[in-house]
Amino acid sequence: MVHVGALATVFFKFRWWYPLLALGLYAARMFFVTAGYHRYFSHRTFKTSRAFQLLLAVSAMTSMQKGVLWWAAHHRHHHRFSDLEEDIHSPSLKGFWWAHLGWILCKRYNSTRAELVPDLARYPELRWLNRYHVVPGLTLAATLLLAGGMSVFLWGFCVSTVLLWHGTFTINSLCHVFGRRRYPTTDTSKNSMILSLVTMGEGWHNNHHHYMSSVRQGFFWWEIDLTYYLLKILSWVHVVWDLKAPPRALLQPVPVQS
Repeated sequence: MVHVGALATVFFKFRWWYPLLALGLYAARMFFVTAGYHRYFSHRTFKTSRAFQLLLAVSAMTSMQKGVLWWAAHHRHHHRFSDLEEDIHSPSLKGFWWAHLGWILCKRYNSTRAELVPDLARYPELRWLNRYHVVPGLTLAATLLLAGGMSVFLWGFCVSTVLLWHGTFTINSLCHVFGRRRYPTTDTSKNSMILSLVTMGEGWHNNHHHYMSSVRQGFFWWEIDLTYYLLKILSWVHVVWDLKAPPRALLQPVPVQS
């Protein structure tokens, strides 16, 4: 239905700033998905206060990608079994479209593997958000509808959410199919500059699978990682701290494998 809403924009009056609204909300929410869901909750690559932890969770969940505990648990499981039979979204084993979006729509995986995220499950506010995971997204949708009417809702929520879904899901699908490999990891993860721009730094996927504990996924200066840059700025004002860097030995350039 959100996809239908995005297509329905052609039937409503167009204003020049509607696409800017959609792209702005896409970028803001992509940051919270990558910095929050992925680098903080899944991998704990930096530290922050409990208040900002809650903000990360609520903001990431406006992406409508289910609950914070659900997301982190499934991602930790993915890294444990990446491209093995137990990996629930391996494109090489399960097919491209299943890896891209089939698995997240499958009711078989609706439950939260709480045993994989005991460090997060101890927070009652995160457990509540995980149980009522549609609340942040619906709140954003209702706010846009009430503030700007149907066109603002369709562009600000539906269009930006569709873009956000497919942008995020390219890391599960395209980043295991297209790109270049720097490190001989046991999976099929690859690096892609294009997907890094689309996802604010997540496209350096082979780097990430080689050393998943790094807050910085673009290991070298030419590997653009917008999420890391923003987290670095936040560390200057002490909103986040203890940003984990990859070991120095990993930062030495090595021949890139095709």
